[in-house]
Amino acid sequence: MGIKSLFGFGQARDKPQDKAADAGYSFLFGRTTSGKPVNETTAMQTTAVYACVRILSEAVASLPIHVYQYKEGGGKEMVYDHNLYQVLHDEPNPEMTSFVFRETLMSHLLIWGNAYAQIIRDGAGRVLALYPLLPNKVDVQRDEKGEIYYVYSRNTEENPNFKQYGDIKLKKEDVLHIPGLGFDGLIGYSPIAMAKNAVGMTLACEEYGASFFANGANPGGVLEHPGVLKDPSKVRESWNAVYRGTNNAHKIAVLEEGMKYQQIGIPPEEAQFLETRKFQINEIARLYRIPPHMVGDLEKSSFSNIEQQSLEFVKYTLDPWVIRWEQSLQKALLLPGEKGKYFIKLNVDGLLRGDYQSRMNGYSIGRQNGWLSANDIREMEDLNPLSDEEGGNLYLINGNMCKLSDAGIFAGQTQQEESEPEPEEKPLENNRKRGKR
Repeated sequence: MGIKSLFGFGQARDKPQDKAADAGYSFLFGRTTSGKPVNETTAMQTTAVYACVRILSEAVASLPIHVYQYKEGGGKEMVYDHNLYQVLHDEPNPEMTSFVFRETLMSHLLIWGNAYAQIIRDGAGRVLALYPLLPNKVDVQRDEKGEIYYVYSRNTEENPNFKQYGDIKLKKEDVLHIPGLGFDGLIGYSPIAMAKNAVGMTLACEEYGASFFANGANPGGVLEHPGVLKDPSKVRESWNAVYRGTNNAHKIAVLEEGMKYQQIGIPPEEAQFLETRKFQINEIARLYRIPPHMVGDLEKSSFSNIEQQSLEFVKYTLDPWVIRWEQSLQKALLLPGEKGKYFIKLNVDGLLRGDYQSRMNGYSIGRQNGWLSANDIREMEDLNPLSDEEGGNLYLINGNMCKLSDAGIFAGQTQQEESEPEPEEKPLENNRKRGKR
């Protein structure tokens, strides 16, 4: 099924014909039960959605990304001379940095549920550059042989590699596709589209609050007149002209001819308006699995649990996205002969280190128990290594931590040395000790 039909940009088909998947999902983006239309643009106009998308996009974009090679006999080492290192770590294309590229694709993934990038290769198949593709212009399809290919509908100048307009067919080896959660494993579904009613209610709450303050931050009311008014509309218009709007709030009203003002509106606190808005913020944070304190809700946060919530954010929210990125990059960018030798890794260790005191205690335990050297610790703290003469690669262990079979070896050697007989003294030396010559 194409992305355009999935999110309502095109018509759903009755029968699947040479498609990766197909169903009538045009209802996903569109008008909600609250009456507010929800799409990728209106959703990003809510502060909660914008904050969640920004937090996850910037988190993934800021992680160090490296290419590693498996070492013979076990272990790994970072590879700097691989062509993918320059593309992923520094500059995916001449127009973007690595941060901007990953931030853009991650925002696509969080809004549309899919992220696409065009792969530019040389004659040997090695990756030279990566260019983002807008998800709402991409269709995923199958040919008569069952092979997946992509159709990009170009009508603007966002990609310098496309010269013609209209539908452009791209081979699967020329597209980096990172799908989100989906039902068929090929196309991800948009979190915003799946939760459009929650987003629509958030938009409705914001619109209500804006209109409330636009009316002078006062609920509606009636003007009571003891007699009969000949022209009620004139009185209403004159009242609104003087007292309506935030600029006219708290002005003193002057009532003539025995008129009285009777308030009939319900204050927003009594209508639980603020509570509803707060709940909607948590609802959006729940959608993206973001801790509430990261989007500004500190009601249930304290100094004792914020750090733990931040670590849980890395383990349970960020780490699944990181794995999705790593495996998609390896699948699309590494050549078939390289997949058993190299792998791509986004490093989240820096986010899991905790506060300074906790890190130092952990390093101390590792150092004293012999599985961390000084250079291992300095590398994790981004410090320059020490030389071998300075003991940088020396592994130490406490004296009371040794094998049972080695226990008492030092003490046994000492007792043996003490029990050995002293060598016999020569006669001359004996005579000297007795005072004889």
